[in-house]
Amino acid sequence: MDALDVARWQFGVTTVYHFLFVPLTIGLSVLVAILQTMWHRTGDEKYLKLTKFYGKLFLINFAMGVVTGIVQEFQFGMNWSDYSRFVGDIFGAPLAIEALVAFFLESTFIGLWIFGWDRLPKRLHLASIWAAAIGSNLSAYFILAANSFMQNPVGYRINPDTGRAELTDFVAVLTNKVAMITFPHTIAGAFLVAGSLLVAVAMWHLVRNRDCADTPAYRFAAKFGSWVTLVSAAAVAITGDIQGKIMTQVQPMKMAAAEGLYTTESPASFSVLTVGSLDGSRELFALKIPHLLSWLGTGDPNGTVQGINDLQAQYAAQYGAGSYTPIIPVTYWSFRFMIGFGMAAAAIALLVLWSQRKGRTPTSKWLLRAGLVMPLLPLAANSFGWIFTEMGRQPWIVFGEMLTRDGVSRSVSLTEVLTSFTAFTLIYATLAVVEVKLLLRYAKAGVPDLTPNPDIDDTHDDAERPLAFAY
Repeated sequence: MDALDVARWQFGVTTVYHFLFVPLTIGLSVLVAILQTMWHRTGDEKYLKLTKFYGKLFLINFAMGVVTGIVQEFQFGMNWSDYSRFVGDIFGAPLAIEALVAFFLESTFIGLWIFGWDRLPKRLHLASIWAAAIGSNLSAYFILAANSFMQNPVGYRINPDTGRAELTDFVAVLTNKVAMITFPHTIAGAFLVAGSLLVAVAMWHLVRNRDCADTPAYRFAAKFGSWVTLVSAAAVAITGDIQGKIMTQVQPMKMAAAEGLYTTESPASFSVLTVGSLDGSRELFALKIPHLLSWLGTGDPNGTVQGINDLQAQYAAQYGAGSYTPIIPVTYWSFRFMIGFGMAAAAIALLVLWSQRKGRTPTSKWLLRAGLVMPLLPLAANSFGWIFTEMGRQPWIVFGEMLTRDGVSRSVSLTEVLTSFTAFTLIYATLAVVEVKLLLRYAKAGVPDLTPNPDIDDTHDDAERPLAFAY
């Protein structure tokens, strides 16, 4: 083990942990805005209750996402300074815009939304949550544009004097075809997570308190969340199909590694299960669906898909001696876990809708157990999707331009990286306990009681009242 190995583990652990909060923040911001819009248009109190209820869960998650996200950018200078030096001119631009525009937009209007209840005009208060939601999605786009440059470098040149990549076309970076499809795919995955959370919390209250006064609100939340989950699952599948075809064009090794395809095939079969040799160089056993991989990769059921061994020989001739093959079991299984967990969440959403047909209220404890697990499934799917995306690019940190081993900080020792890795892991573990306890506590509390409290004196001028958290 050396500093490179630990630096990679640290970035992987902190990134996956941070991304547990990101999709929920992106999806919930929009769903809470929709719920508040429905209250604004109809005046129905149940929508206001759901807005405040899920809004509180959104805020808890948002705060944790901000805390964990700050660490990500510091790592570029701490452990990956050579990478930052090489690509900083390009990578820094979208990240700077994300921080100065999208994140500030999001955080500013979230503040207005939190403290603006009964202080701002209703339309302005509603606009503030929509502005925050737009900020969240813009933030995702700029970050994905930066990541997409690592997958498919565009809009740059290599300065022969400095050896650095320099930005020549910022519009090309923002309109990178990888970014253009990765963004809707990621956003669809975020709504898959958010819809699942709506269902899980609503189902818990429906099964445990079937006859409470707020049953209509929970019934709506369960239905709404189920439809969001199903529509999002369909969007994930459609965008994923397009993304697979683009991936085959720009990163053929990643597609071959995802399928355990060792030799070039035309037509190529989709691997349901492949067992390879221990060194990952050949196939021992495979269960396949004919023509499916050709269609997924090229759009033609008889299309040609390049194999791992052929691509390795091609890259060795192009870039020099060395292994250009990712860890096949990781890419192969992470790709399938990504798909499988997402489909499982959609299946549970269908069951929830079926359980509420003809005005029925769900009573099955088995369905409740499935519902409680439901948010974890798309979270796992998102995590495995990113593991596949980043591990499938290896050994490149910038595809075709810089190897991962060349991006690590040369001055950072193994002891220093281990120390920071251990510290971050312990802090994140503590934050995980705090996050789970807060979410469970406020989820169990249920929707708020909006009945005015007769003991509160509202006769004083509003300007004299202290600014307080609205919940």
